Order: sequence, then structure tokens, then C-alpha cells
Amino acid sequence: MKKLISISVLLILVLSFFTVGVVSAEKSGPAKGPKTEKVEVLYFHFTRRCVTCQAVEAESKKAIEALYPTQMKTGKITFVSVNLDDKKSKALADRCKAEGQALLVINGAKRVDLTDQGFMYARSKPEKLKAELKRVVDAMLK
Repeated sequence: MKKLISISVLLILVLSFFTVGVVSAEKSGPAKGPKTEKVEVLYFHFTRRCVTCQAVEAESKKAIEALYPTQMKTGKITFVSVNLDDKKSKALADRCKAEGQALLVINGAKRVDLTDQGFMYARSKPEKLKAELKRVVDAMLK
């Protein structure tokens, strides 16, 4: 009986050390790479789109072009519309973690999802969508 208890305690201790090592490795996360200066504004959509979906793309693109014309010419800021039905876009969608319609602003490892704001404001209050895009992009440029 004492042997059984001793072995059980030893087994629990060994397993707890392995568990602590795995949890510590998960918490550390991926290594942070060098900060990238490029800001990508990406609008993911499907081939069939409603009026609001089209407005999100149009208003977002118009806002980025109006706010950052110089940065767009130099390539520091880009706006890309990506059709998720196109098989060529799968790798980009996977990299950006886009599974459906989405308006994303990405700078290296930073990713801000503005999909809700896009659909809320694109048709009724495009100036609010423009302000949200400016707030997010400006923060990423700093």
C-alpha cells in the first residue's frame, strides 16, 4: 500500500512539472519580430455582395485615399479588396485570420478588426467610418 501511494505521489509530481513547462511555453507566445512600417487595410468579401458590403469597400477605400495620399503612393499604406471566393486569396485570408467579410487594419503582428464599424457606418455615417480608420491607422503609424 505504501508503495502504491509513493508511486502515485511521484507520478503526480512528474506530471505537474510537465504541465507547468507546457503552460509556460504557451504564455510566452510567439517571438516579436521587427516592427514593420507598412499598414495594410484589407476588405475581405465574397463575390455576391449586398449594397452595404459594397459601401464598406467604397467608403473605406475613399477614406484611406483621402487621408493618406502620400503614404499610399510610397506603399507605406495599402488598401486591398480581397474576394474570398477566389482560391488565390486563401493564403492571404489565412494569414489575416479572415473567415468571412471583414475590414481589417494590419501592421506586422497588430491586427484591428473594424468590420462592425464598417457595416454600421458605411451607408449612414461614412464620416464616422473615416474617423475610425484614421484613429486606428494613425496609432499603427506611431
